[in-house]
Amino acid sequence: MKTKNTFRKTIVLTLILAITMANISQAQDIYNKDETNKKERPFTVDKKEYPFKSNWFEKDGISMHYIDEGEGIPIVLTHGNPDWSFLNRNIIKALSGEARVIAYDLPGFGFSYTPKNYGYTPQEHVEWIKALLFEHLKLEKFIIVVQDWGGPTGLSVATSNPDKVLGIVISNTWAWKAEGKLKEFSMLMRTPEMENKVLDENFFATALMQNSINEKSRNNKAITDAYAMPFPTRESRRATAVFPQQITLAASWLEDLETKLPKLQDKPVELIFGLKDDAVASQHIQDKWRALFPKAPVQLLPEAGHFTQEDSPESFVFSLRRMMKNLEPNK
Repeated sequence: MKTKNTFRKTIVLTLILAITMANISQAQDIYNKDETNKKERPFTVDKKEYPFKSNWFEKDGISMHYIDEGEGIPIVLTHGNPDWSFLNRNIIKALSGEARVIAYDLPGFGFSYTPKNYGYTPQEHVEWIKALLFEHLKLEKFIIVVQDWGGPTGLSVATSNPDKVLGIVISNTWAWKAEGKLKEFSMLMRTPEMENKVLDENFFATALMQNSINEKSRNNKAITDAYAMPFPTRESRRATAVFPQQITLAASWLEDLETKLPKLQDKPVELIFGLKDDAVASQHIQDKWRALFPKAPVQLLPEAGHFTQEDSPESFVFSLRRMMKNLEPNK
């Protein structure tokens, strides 16, 4: 009898401990710069990888998440698909002691919530970025870092507000009507088979993402989980299905954006290309960026793939430090 009672007590204590740990884990999701804001992150990430406190921009009853670390020249870090501000974590860590580093999560990505009837198109994303930077943060001047869909969306913001742009770092992206392998990729992702694969299996944020980042990151569960967890349901994965389709579906919008790029030709620009990516770091795309910004320093990264912020954050840190140093006399 005594043994049975001891066993029951052990089970009860175990359950209490489990509930307590669950509550602690849940409480850790409330990790906000504004301590009065009790908004919870929708999932938990490794705080060694992503040690930043959250900020929230409320618009039309929807919360957009962003990181805002440090003081000094504002640096806006964009992101594309299927990633979020987590992609920029090592750049934030390196530069938040020297600058004000801002990294947002687009609606439907990362910790951000999704507006009702949201289409996840680049045009919609641009409106949210503008609202965050200009209406909420009220930025007057900033450097912007663009990669993947962060290129078209971030450069759309930049070309409509060139007087606010101090400089641009451009990596593995495009800002014109898609051609070649980029177009082929988009057409493939528009097929019902591939769309269902993304929606049913979270294919873009798991298999495709993992195959596109360096081996060390690929073998780190804390990192691969962070990229997969924003998309737990079929509907939540629609964000990752729409972006590759829009590479071709948004052709007219991209053509219009290309006509506006000359507005940025007098800005300091740095180019970074991860050469394992033959879709948006092909020689043709490199040549187009070099022609637009012939004075821009170029870093070629033979061991980096498409997600250059993950594979070589130090390259961005180098470019941004050089850019900030050159801007100092003009502050």
